[in-house]
Amino acid sequence: MAGSRLELVFGGTPPEGRMLLIGAGAATDLSSFDPARVQIVQGFYPDHRALKSRGYDVETAASGDFDGAVVFLPRARAEARARIAEAAARLAPGASLWIDGQKTDGVDAVMKEMRALAPVDEVQSRAHGKIFRVTLPQPGWLPEGWAAQDHLAAPGMVTRPGVFSADGPDPASQALAAALPEKLPTRIVDLGAGWGWLSAQILTHPGVELLHLVEADAAALDCARRNIADPRARFHWADALDFRLPEPVNGVIMNPPFHEGRAADPRLGAGFIRAAAGLLTGAGRLWMVANRHLPYEQALRECFAEVTELGGDARFKILTASGARRGGAGRPQSKGPQSKAPLSRARKR
Repeated sequence: MAGSRLELVFGGTPPEGRMLLIGAGAATDLSSFDPARVQIVQGFYPDHRALKSRGYDVETAASGDFDGAVVFLPRARAEARARIAEAAARLAPGASLWIDGQKTDGVDAVMKEMRALAPVDEVQSRAHGKIFRVTLPQPGWLPEGWAAQDHLAAPGMVTRPGVFSADGPDPASQALAAALPEKLPTRIVDLGAGWGWLSAQILTHPGVELLHLVEADAAALDCARRNIADPRARFHWADALDFRLPEPVNGVIMNPPFHEGRAADPRLGAGFIRAAAGLLTGAGRLWMVANRHLPYEQALRECFAEVTELGGDARFKILTASGARRGGAGRPQSKGPQSKAPLSRARKR
């Protein structure tokens, strides 16, 4: 894991000065760092909450200047470049910027790019990944396009690097939007709302008086705030698996994630189903979309009295349920010892 590579370069002695860690998660081994001299940038709510509970300074964007930095690479290349640009903007020339990542997340390609731009050394390999040091040149060494920029993903709607379906509306969400009835309940939750495309479609239906957008990715939720100006919308940065409201709603609409890392894990969607049941009145209704092969019907029948497939195609199925049994918790049950990363991390549907 990433911690074993951090140990290779830092050992048991915390680095001198103030350190910036971009992308460190709840499962990252941070034993090489002094919490009093570290700021962590983490926009995924469960990781953010877990790290803050351990006493770290955790933000959704870097603030201040630093003596060194570590960037943990995500899978999306544009997001990786944006993290590197964010770190570099907070460091002085000559400072050390460490880049850590798995081979499957493109660390070799990133290192090749870095070698063409700045001095690279201290390359260490372990646990199917690498960590290496970039010594920062004078300002202007990074290409201008690396910093995070808005992308027009739909008319009047923007996304940012790394958010789910950043290039445009997800086909599953489009299928779900097309299957919704003309009139919708008065109080609705979009559970896992992303950058707000599906919510925008919900708000065009008659009957909707209040819509709660619940999203764990701070960057995606920030896009949703910019994309939806409707006064009926309420925005919640939260973990969908344990999100609750003071009063139940009468509609939940969702396109839940189903990946943990690269592996499909239906427990994620099952957790969303349990969370939806906990939000609904007994007469309320759930609408959801899922990939055709995912076995969600059992979880739906455990949480709802009535379950129906509305339609779909070879790729997706549109499901609806009512008669919520509100006793179950949203968080999936563990199958045994695994990574300590929160199960709701995945944004992939």
